Amino acid sequence: MLMKARWMVLAAGLITAAAPMTMQAQQVPGPHPAYLHALSDLRAARHYLNDGWAWAPVKHDDNAAIREIDAAIGEIKKAAIDDGKGVNDPFTIDTRLSPHDRFRKAKELLASAQNDLSRAEDVPSSRGLRDRAIGHVDEAHRIVDTAERTAHWE
Repeated sequence: MLMKARWMVLAAGLITAAAPMTMQAQQVPGPHPAYLHALSDLRAARHYLNDGWAWAPVKHDDNAAIREIDAAIGEIKKAAIDDGKGVNDPFTIDTRLSPHDRFRKAKELLASAQNDLSRAEDVPSSRGLRDRAIGHVDEAHRIVDTAERTAHWE
């Protein structure tokens, strides 16, 4: 009987010791759906901007905005949020939109991505990556604003 009581005490101790580990495992963050949505929006914005403007000042701004979007995507992927899609994967855009409406659509997508990225980050080591991604999205948005104003002169 004494041996059985010892085993019960030992088992209770192991269960008590394992409980915090189980609770920790449940608190480990899973994939961030907001980041995945931001990746999708950033890729869409990239495709709307990559429409081949012939006028050099607008093309320059488009290319600069695309570089910022690519940098934001890279930061999100470094934060281990990767959906496995590449920036050049096939993507369908509304081809009926005028070039000027594509700027508007790209800006909507960039704003949506920034909103998704601005949510609270529960992984401290990813906060810097998230903040840099937001900076790239902000810069891309600024560049698209400039490109849109420049395009109105064409």
